[in-house]
Amino acid sequence: MAITREDVLKALATLPVDAGGTGLVASGRLSEILIDENARVMFSIYVEPAEAPAMEQVRQAAQNAVQGLPGVKGVFATLTAERPAGSTPPPRSAEPRRPHAAQARNQKIPGVTHVIAVASGKGGVGKSTTACNLALALQSLGLRVGLLDADIYGPSMPKLLGIHGKPKVLENRVLEPMEAYGLKVMSIGFLVDEEAAMIWRGPMVMSAITQMLREVAWGDLDVLVVDMPPGTGDAQLTMAQSTPLAGAVIVSTPQDLALIDARRGVSMFKRVEIPILGIVENMATFVCPHCGQSSHIFGHGGARMEAERLGVPFLGEVPLNMSIRELSDAGRPVVAVDPEGPHARIYKDMARKVAEALTGASGVRPPPRIVIE
Repeated sequence: MAITREDVLKALATLPVDAGGTGLVASGRLSEILIDENARVMFSIYVEPAEAPAMEQVRQAAQNAVQGLPGVKGVFATLTAERPAGSTPPPRSAEPRRPHAAQARNQKIPGVTHVIAVASGKGGVGKSTTACNLALALQSLGLRVGLLDADIYGPSMPKLLGIHGKPKVLENRVLEPMEAYGLKVMSIGFLVDEEAAMIWRGPMVMSAITQMLREVAWGDLDVLVVDMPPGTGDAQLTMAQSTPLAGAVIVSTPQDLALIDARRGVSMFKRVEIPILGIVENMATFVCPHCGQSSHIFGHGGARMEAERLGVPFLGEVPLNMSIRELSDAGRPVVAVDPEGPHARIYKDMARKVAEALTGASGVRPPPRIVIE
C-alpha cells in the first residue's frame, strides 16, 4: 500500500505542540511533506531557536507517528528556523532570547569528544579524499575515529573506503555504522542506490545530516571527522551552528579560482565562531613518473600564502599523484595500504598539527599524536 501525503497529515493532525493542545497541522509549523520513490517521508517543523530543546520531543513524536504508518520505509523529520511559506508564526513569549551560536553548539553527540569539519568552498578540490585519509591518519595516531559523509548530493565514502551493503537498524531505529580499516563510517550512500539522484530541498538535507549525526550508534570516539558538502550554503551554515564543531579544515587547490572560494569557507566558519584548524593545499605538485620533472599544474604555494594572509595555520601540501587517485578509486586509501609511504606521512604530519590545536601534545593518548584534516 503506497503512502500518501493525506495519510501523513492525518497521522500528524492530532499531535499536540503546545499546552493548549494545538495540533501540529493546525499550528502552521509543518513544512511541505515530501515522499520519495522509496517510501521515505520527509518534513520539517518550524520553531523559534529558543524553543528547540522543548520541541525536540514533538519532532520525535511526529517521526514515530509517521514511521508507524503502513508502507513507510523511513522518516526524516527535523526542526527548522525557516518558517513554511504562507504560515503564521506560532505564538511566542514577549522577549525570547535567541541563543548564542556557541550555546546552540553545546548539544554534544554522546560519546564523541571532538567533531571536526573538512570543508571546501567549491567541489572538485579533493576534499573527500583528504577527509578519508586524514581520518585514517588520526586512527594511526591511536585515536578512536568515526567518519561521517555529510555530502548528501555526492556521497564519496562508500567508494573511497570500498564499503558495500546497508547499515543494520538497532533498537529505537538507531543505525549501526559501517566499518572499514577500523573506522566507523556513515553515509547517505549506504541508504540509497548508487545512481539515485538526491533531489532534496535544504531542510530535507539537514534532516538527513542530523539523523546521521545523532541517530547512529557511534559509541565512544575521540574524533568524528565530517566530510562537509562543498560550498557555503544553508546546509553548511546550519551544520556549523547546530553541531558541536571543535574546528574546521579547509581544502583548496593552489589556483586562484579555488582560493577565492576557500576564503569564503574560512569567512563562514569565522562568522559562526568555529576555529580554523588549518588550510590544506591539495594537488600541489605533479612529478612525472617517466622523467621525474615537477610541474605545477594548478599553480603552487597559493594556499600557503592565503593561510598567511588570513592568519590561519597552513597544514601542508598534498601532491597531484596517480597512486593516490588509483588507490582511492579502488577503495584502498593510501594511508591504510601504504602507511609508511611518503604520501601517508604527509597526512600524518598534517594530523599532528591539528592534534596540537585540539588537545595539546600532552592530551593525546599513546601512540602520541592526532590527525585530522
